[in-house]
Amino acid sequence: MRRLLLLLTLLATPALAAERGSAWRIVNRTGQEAVGLVAVEADATGARGRNRLREPVADGAEKGFRRAAGSSCRLDVRLRLADGREAVARGQDVCAQPVVVFEAAAVQAAAAPPPARGRGRNEGKEAATLTGSGFLVAAERVMTNQHVVDGCARITLRAPSGFRYDAVPPVQANRDLDLAVLRVPGLPGPALAFREELPRRGEGVVAYGFPFNDLLSSDAKLTRGEVSGLAGIRDNPNQIQVSAPLQPGNSGGPLLDMRGRLVGISTSGLRQQGRLTPQNVNFAVRADRALAFLRAAGVAPRLAAEGPELGAVEVGEIAGRSVFLIRCERGAAPG
Repeated sequence: MRRLLLLLTLLATPALAAERGSAWRIVNRTGQEAVGLVAVEADATGARGRNRLREPVADGAEKGFRRAAGSSCRLDVRLRLADGREAVARGQDVCAQPVVVFEAAAVQAAAAPPPARGRGRNEGKEAATLTGSGFLVAAERVMTNQHVVDGCARITLRAPSGFRYDAVPPVQANRDLDLAVLRVPGLPGPALAFREELPRRGEGVVAYGFPFNDLLSSDAKLTRGEVSGLAGIRDNPNQIQVSAPLQPGNSGGPLLDMRGRLVGISTSGLRQQGRLTPQNVNFAVRADRALAFLRAAGVAPRLAAEGPELGAVEVGEIAGRSVFLIRCERGAAPG
């Protein structure tokens, strides 16, 4: 009898339960029906997951799941609600605590709507949803261009995991530099590291961001080029000129050197001038100007060590953990 009790006790231990897989469940206390649930390994870059709900879970109800044997106990769990918002619980150890309770306070963000494309039939006003790019510069702090978030009624960020987060006011911005820093509670990921010294002409660079997000695929895009000049339009000392192709939607994204260090913030390109079509003439805000702006805003950015030279693939992997699609929802304008 003692041997049987000992065996049952061992089988109930977390270590053995983790080996054979274990049951866990969610409890919906958000105040509305849940229509979808996605659970992915905590901090997994780019993991999207699948909807695990075959039918809705009513408010006050619960739903059980089984963790596959050998899989991680620590999960990021996202509960999609009937009104389009999401309740998020991160870093849940479902082996040690197999019940994940979603309260109304966990509801964080709604999925951003598609861009408005014109005036409503009975409206004399037009609202717009615009997109750009941004990147982590410190815990829960995202840098982008000022023009990307100018006049936004709401700012939503999509992380590499697919989770969505809301920026909270106020936005700290500098119009002359075309820079802004957002506060985004709960936003995960490592901050990109800044290079303090200026790049040299001819140095290779990588631009990373979300150009033409509503036209092309929704994943991030990487382009390569070189530093062409050390000033911007009309000798603007706040910018550098690069040959890396930049398109609408790249604005606010990072420009990295071939060691993965931030050397600029993508901001604009030179468009057609009369009959002349400029080729690969684009601009980025200098990293040293961005450093000064962040420090004045009370943000402590990371500074990069020298490090080895990398390929574009490796530089893109560094950027991919820290770059976010930004959606700016602007209010209706006078008709």
